[in-house]
Amino acid sequence: MSQPAQPIRLELCVDSSWGARVAALAGAARIELNSAIELGGLTPSIGLVEQARKRCECAAKPCEVIAMVRPRRGGFAYDIDWLNDMRQDIRRLIEAGVDGVALGVLTRDGTVDAGLCAELIEPARAAGRQVIFHRAFDLTPDPIAALDVLIELGFDRVLTSGGRATAMEGAGVIRSLIEHAEGRIEVLPGGGIRAHNVAELVSLTGCTQVHAALLHDRRDSSGKANPTLGFDSAVLKPDRFNATDSEMVEAMIAAIEAL
Repeated sequence: MSQPAQPIRLELCVDSSWGARVAALAGAARIELNSAIELGGLTPSIGLVEQARKRCECAAKPCEVIAMVRPRRGGFAYDIDWLNDMRQDIRRLIEAGVDGVALGVLTRDGTVDAGLCAELIEPARAAGRQVIFHRAFDLTPDPIAALDVLIELGFDRVLTSGGRATAMEGAGVIRSLIEHAEGRIEVLPGGGIRAHNVAELVSLTGCTQVHAALLHDRRDSSGKANPTLGFDSAVLKPDRFNATDSEMVEAMIAAIEAL
């Protein structure tokens, strides 16, 4: 297995200041900060952003904060009210001091909505912040054509599993995207990456960074007095939530440092 030419950077997907603290202490290069990871990740509150930044600023190594900008679950073609929410969120997130924003808008047929994306990222680019196209990219019918659009728009990075359920399954596409990009945009593999497979993924794709959500299931027993009542969708367990797993993060860091 070939050795990477440079250290592999780890981006951790987190949805709490606890997760930000774990990531920062472990030496992650950056966090992607969300709310509701179980829904694919939504825009975090400003309070969470401020607390996460404090955790990352205390890290021994620089740990950037990238904020998700996604107003709802269920697709990426947005009507005017959702777009107005995104515009306001981006403005507030920049004011809160994030290092970048991750977003993605598609047309009704699944291609990148270049016009709306250009408008949304303009304030972040003007403020010198990073702009990232998230995994909405994996729904596009032609990933190479979509990548060219993102390059033209000036995105700094794209998060992708290569259009498959996991980055390992999409490794061939990810490698082709990296080769096609030729350094014009960063390609960040994400989706099912763990300590046990990160070395193989790096070898297969030639990537220099990886994205992972390293979570474990935790229980909140506050509803035990009335177990018949819940406030979540039927597909979610009413007394369960995910939290960043420090042992999984440490294992991932160790695996990356061993490359």
